[in-house]
Amino acid sequence: MSESALRRTPLYSRYAKYEGVRCIDFGGWELPVQFSGIQKEHEAVRERAGLFDVSHMGEFYVEGPGAERFLQGMTTNDVDLLVPEKAQYTLLCYPDGGVVDDLLIYKLEQTKYMLVVNASNIEKDWDWLQRHLPAEGVTMRNASDETALLAVQGPFSSALLSPLCEGMDPSALRPFTFIRDARIAGIPVLLSRTGYTGEDGFELYVAAEHAEALWDVLMETGEAHGLLPAGLGARDTLRFEACLPLYGQEIGPDISPLEAGLNRFVKLEQGDFIGRDALVNQRGDGIPRRLVGLEMIDRGIPRTHYPVFAEGSEEPIGEVTTGTQSPTLKKNLGMAILASRYAESDTILEIDIRGKRLKAKVIPLPFYRRNLSAKR
Repeated sequence: MSESALRRTPLYSRYAKYEGVRCIDFGGWELPVQFSGIQKEHEAVRERAGLFDVSHMGEFYVEGPGAERFLQGMTTNDVDLLVPEKAQYTLLCYPDGGVVDDLLIYKLEQTKYMLVVNASNIEKDWDWLQRHLPAEGVTMRNASDETALLAVQGPFSSALLSPLCEGMDPSALRPFTFIRDARIAGIPVLLSRTGYTGEDGFELYVAAEHAEALWDVLMETGEAHGLLPAGLGARDTLRFEACLPLYGQEIGPDISPLEAGLNRFVKLEQGDFIGRDALVNQRGDGIPRRLVGLEMIDRGIPRTHYPVFAEGSEEPIGEVTTGTQSPTLKKNLGMAILASRYAESDTILEIDIRGKRLKAKVIPLPFYRRNLSAKR
């Protein structure tokens, strides 16, 4: 693997061990799009387990007696619901209701939080939060460079981690909770259970200098469970099937949380936050656009930014945000942001795919839900 001007995670040296690895420029980072093949890695996560290097994500610590009030005024969810060792999904919004970023907030202590933000937005998010930081009572620290993040995802993830966990059973950890001082094979980690694949899974936040040792022990232990390293390609197809939003596609400065169907993470009645007034007005006036699912009727694959039309219309009514052939469902599917009057299920629409208008129909989201009753 040649020298590069792109940023690299603490696990970059491990990529070369895999003959099929292919790296790409992802927002200024040199990251693996695949290790052995997107389809193969996707199936491993759906059926067994996959290991992701997501160390490019950003981590900010927010601390002080005013931390809760500050975050409550910056984010759309209700920070007051958090107790130590609990996390929540939330969003930062602009005054007009557009999205600065989506993120996770971990409540570490009564007055200390960790924010996990998208890699491409680290600098922007930091500047946005700093711009609104009160003069006293709150401090922030950017720990992104010193923190590595590994994600074990899939139905066998709990069984894989269990023999490595010291003094705890990972299966007892509830979704969106975490253990701050866990130890995996003797390595100190923050262990959480959130996920971005539609499957069960765990996140392991670890000091950058311990990342390689943690990767190695997970891969060694995971061999018996069919664990595969997985790249950005599988990460995207997995989150797409579960209809989890990607910043810059399903959400962004021009797509509000309400338009993206993230209403349950927007607590308009829980006090003021940046963007609240615009979102209240948007809800009151009728949300103008909706994120919908599309299934192709004609043969073709909808791709990001392809325009969508009502049958026979000349002007587009929206565009595809993400689309691909679903590896699990074997169907050509897409998510699209459309004028709300076309969002009803079974509405027939047309997508311009390379100059041809091909038919698709609106279907419910998400495309895929894991079978919670299945034996693992």
